[in-house]
Amino acid sequence: MDISHTRFVPAPRETVWEALNDPEALRACIPGCESFVREADGTWSATVATKIGPVSARFAGRVELADVDAPNGYTLKFNGQGGAAGFASGSAKVTLAPAVGGTTLSYTASAQIGGKLAQIGSRLVDGAAAKLADDFFARLSERVAPTAGADLATPAPAPLLPETPVSGTWVRYAAIAAIVALILWLATTGGVRF
Repeated sequence: MDISHTRFVPAPRETVWEALNDPEALRACIPGCESFVREADGTWSATVATKIGPVSARFAGRVELADVDAPNGYTLKFNGQGGAAGFASGSAKVTLAPAVGGTTLSYTASAQIGGKLAQIGSRLVDGAAAKLADDFFARLSERVAPTAGADLATPAPAPLLPETPVSGTWVRYAAIAAIVALILWLATTGGVRF
């Protein structure tokens, strides 16, 4: 399945870039994230616990960044396992662009999912995925937003960009991606392997 999405983050591009490359910031922003650690080989390992409908799982995996073009973007490759709950693998291209009042974060992802999560009804997955993505971006925005009186290089904040319509297939991927990394999903570009 393939997805594309755009989000507005109310902070300068360099600040958003730093947060997206800071293990502690990512751990704090990803809902249910128990650990997010940069490994010696340059990959990132992550553990995320979540519940989507009747399925509870702890996903573990690795994230690898490629085609890094700081602070403009990168590509993610990922492969994660959640035991009987399922798996996810794929890649995502993430780009950051300056915008009035902050940064536009865009991503295009391709993923494969399996296991129980792939079998859950789309309504449950839709709601969970939307909440995970919203929580991630709210936490990221809160973490990187300038404090009162701080001066962004651009004037007033722009409104949230309209979101792309969401299909059931996209939602399933988004739930896993948000859980593991949006990062993206998020949701969030680089290589992620779980």
